[in-house]
Amino acid sequence: MTDFAVPSVARTIQGGPAGAQRPTLLVLSHLRWDFVTQRPQHLMTRAARDFDVIFFEEPLWDDAAAPGVDDRQRDGGIRVVQPLLPHGTDTAAAVDYQRGLLDRLVARVSGSLILWFYTPMALPFARHLAADLIVFDKMDELSAFQNAPPLLLALEQELLELADVVFTGGASMHEAAAHRHENIHCFPSSIDAAHFAKAREGGLDDPADQAGIAEPRIGFFGVIDERFDIGLLREVATAAPEMQFVMIGPVVKIDPASLPQAANIHWLGGKTYAELPAYLAGWHVGWMPFAINDATKFISPTKTPEFLAAGLAVVSTAIRDVVRPYGEAGLVEIAATRDETLTAFAKVLGRPRRDWLAAVDAHLAQGSWDKTWDAMRAQMNVILGGTTVPGREMADV
Repeated sequence: MTDFAVPSVARTIQGGPAGAQRPTLLVLSHLRWDFVTQRPQHLMTRAARDFDVIFFEEPLWDDAAAPGVDDRQRDGGIRVVQPLLPHGTDTAAAVDYQRGLLDRLVARVSGSLILWFYTPMALPFARHLAADLIVFDKMDELSAFQNAPPLLLALEQELLELADVVFTGGASMHEAAAHRHENIHCFPSSIDAAHFAKAREGGLDDPADQAGIAEPRIGFFGVIDERFDIGLLREVATAAPEMQFVMIGPVVKIDPASLPQAANIHWLGGKTYAELPAYLAGWHVGWMPFAINDATKFISPTKTPEFLAAGLAVVSTAIRDVVRPYGEAGLVEIAATRDETLTAFAKVLGRPRRDWLAAVDAHLAQGSWDKTWDAMRAQMNVILGGTTVPGREMADV
């Protein structure tokens, strides 16, 4: 095992009321802050109103001879800490280095400390920390994803035993996990409706890389990985050459060469969250061609309400958290095969929009990321009792 020196980590604290010390929320994440805007970004930018948020990511691997750390502030008051490790670093050394970084960070926390886990894989370097509250936000069934680490299930069970409160990212996941913790709450994907409503308000210029694409346009945005049904896209695009399929998002964990290529399929790459409304404004249908496999069994796609807020008709494969409630309420068309998909496209393209949009807006008005964060914070306050409780030692197993 290689011994690494741990660099000093400076702490940046946001100012609060005179004499008051803001609590620190230390987030341990498998997702990168700067990758795709998802649940963590929505929640933590709201958490930063009341907490000093430190977003601790999985290591970045590089060719440097020695380890390091990238520690920067992002918009919204989020501090993102990225361990930098040389290629070839063994597991034990990587764990020790990350443990050392966390120890330096926590040593500079004067107020209360809350640990917020997105991944159980952080436990080997974080289980020893003393915390006033431990939250597990189980947004995905990570064990079902491609290349999931063999230890993940055992570590998740340990995290469930340590956590004071568990949040789940969808109804189907909550149903499957409800018996595993006595204080578990369902918080499905929510919506920043005002952001996506820009797509239906008019006045947005068609982006340059989309402006030359003919209509009608069928669009998808999001991560393109093993959850994306490449075969269904190929079949549908082949059967409907008059339709244009606009695919936005980074390609990860699958070979880009496996993506279907055709004159009516347009791979535009990743776009920022701020850019999305302009693209969606030029689409006629939002499509979610998710594969039906272990990796999608418990997903609750954030893009479902985002498409709807943009005023787009939506067609999806039979993802359980899309069928309930969106499909059952008539807000989303569910289609599994090529023929069913083409029939669904024809239906929504010819459908009167007024009554459908009224139903969409009535549904979306029930939730928002602000409401979701407020409800999560309320559950945390129930445990804390409205006061700062002494930190407790977590077993160093």
